[in-house]
Amino acid sequence: MFISQKKYITDIMKDLKMENAKVALTPLAAYCNSNDPYSPALADPKTYMRLVGRLLYLNFTRPDLTYFVHHLSQFMQNPQRVHWNAILHVVRYLKGTMSHGLLYSAQSDLTLEAYCDADYGRCPITMRSITGFCVLLGTSLISWKSKKQTTVSRSSVEAEYRSAAAAVCELKWLSFLLQDLQQSFSLPIPLRCDNKSAIHIIQNPMFHEHTKYIEMDCHLIRDHYKQGFISPVFISAKLQLADVFTKTFSNGLLTSLLVKMDFLPQAPS
Repeated sequence: MFISQKKYITDIMKDLKMENAKVALTPLAAYCNSNDPYSPALADPKTYMRLVGRLLYLNFTRPDLTYFVHHLSQFMQNPQRVHWNAILHVVRYLKGTMSHGLLYSAQSDLTLEAYCDADYGRCPITMRSITGFCVLLGTSLISWKSKKQTTVSRSSVEAEYRSAAAAVCELKWLSFLLQDLQQSFSLPIPLRCDNKSAIHIIQNPMFHEHTKYIEMDCHLIRDHYKQGFISPVFISAKLQLADVFTKTFSNGLLTSLLVKMDFLPQAPS
């Protein structure tokens, strides 16, 4: 099964009269400055709000947009010209990737696997980090998320640990769903993280006395590790699929990560 929203993207291009616009290679050329004092406010913010809403709907089949749309949606109450230019850049990227979509192969097995990552102190205003994770069923991407953390993390390890905790909660929910569908899956579920210190905290309780500033609810991941529900696995940052949901990339690297999630430019013949 191949899921794509090409028709919906075409409608967006027509409404914005951007059928002949130049194609952008990446969703966002550079990090959008959310506190630009020289950028004027938009005269009609409802236009920006409507376009953000349409891009949020595209997120159901476009994991490559998740991080960027999440970022731009933060300025819906008071959008500036710089934000409008950034969201039009996303639309120009969509023009060059209209046929992209998610492939769910009939040959894919029912093995759960998760990737988690965090971008430490990414927000320049609040200094909060970005949580990003994705879950694959076999080779098929079934769940993903990009979200600003609710509190400020005091270290990159704390930010990564919070991201891992969010991924574990999602895995737990998906495990209940598979059980309701009477589908078996193997345990423990690999949880791939590119931060060795975060993995040590999960596996070694002696680290906890040095990390008391991490909220208690984050320690649920430790309980699920002890129960054999997850297995934390270190992975190189170059192979971290969850990076797609926390930061910007060059076109080549972004494409290589998305292909590993079975996000393809067109339906296979």
